[in-house]
Amino acid sequence: MPEYGKGTSAGTAVAELGRADVDDALVRLAGKVLRTPVIRSEQLDAACGARLWLKAENLQHGGSFKVRGALLAVEHLAAAGSRGVVAQSTGNHAIAVALAARAHALPALIVLPDDAPGTKVRRIREAGAHVTFAGTALAERTAVVAELRERHGYDVVDPYNDPRVVAGQGTATAELLSQTAAQGVRLDSIVVPVGGGSALAGACLAAAGHGTRVMGAEPENVPAFTAAQRAGGPVTVPARHTVADGLRPDRIGDLPYALARPDSTRVLTVGESAITDALQTALWLARLLVEPAAATALAAALVHAREAGAGTDIGVLLTGGNVEPALVMRLLAHTAPAGRRPGRGTDAGALSA
Repeated sequence: MPEYGKGTSAGTAVAELGRADVDDALVRLAGKVLRTPVIRSEQLDAACGARLWLKAENLQHGGSFKVRGALLAVEHLAAAGSRGVVAQSTGNHAIAVALAARAHALPALIVLPDDAPGTKVRRIREAGAHVTFAGTALAERTAVVAELRERHGYDVVDPYNDPRVVAGQGTATAELLSQTAAQGVRLDSIVVPVGGGSALAGACLAAAGHGTRVMGAEPENVPAFTAAQRAGGPVTVPARHTVADGLRPDRIGDLPYALARPDSTRVLTVGESAITDALQTALWLARLLVEPAAATALAAALVHAREAGAGTDIGVLLTGGNVEPALVMRLLAHTAPAGRRPGRGTDAGALSA
């Protein structure tokens, strides 16, 4: 696998990465990550007119799919004699790197935005990592990462441009495809949330040759991939506030942008109210507590399902469940919308094949 960032360009990394790398990652991660269930809800399906297959990575170790890529990358670095790791993140990648570093007895330095959610900060510190805060923009965090790498001689675990991270993230989509295939279903499309782009890139690798379209979903307040498509390459966008804190990177990674086939991959932008509505929908209809980043993918899937030509079976990668308790309490303080109340015909089932 190419060592992106060590004299290897994104173009070279793209040429050398493929579905085989995701398959290899599946083998390496076996027994180290959960094969999370796929959830179905008859009431949710009826509401959108298609069958939604929800991959519940909110139930994963560390609360998100990010542990997949982090474990793969840190394991490689530890085997190569790493002295320690440093990473920047808006939260979930940082939790995952901290957990992976602890598993290999490596020190971990984590750089977070100043306004990182308290729940995620606590989980990182509980895993034994040291936390540094640096502004709110991606460039501010990466500058501090470079400084810490130089000062300590640690290895960087990049959340977007590390090929092992991307391949590891792709295992979530590979599992989803396998689990639905075991039910005799070929997914027409899979919707994944887009922040820095590793989920989207990994999904594209995993879905290659399956005849399944991969679609992205990002907050309309931070449309980094949409802007990159229009500009013909990654660009920095204004980092406006979004409830989907996990999708706040204001620039998509070079490697994910190239892997995601920007000329053909469709990305839907989602408004703030639609994100919180989808979070409530996941809770009431699928019995899943997800974070706003994951809810962004569900919100986009609900829109896509009603479009002409969407097909009958749509996968949704619910990437994480590290949601702030205060947000959940605010949402639960309001009466559940009609038709979404628990106990009114909701039938949610899990597939773990």
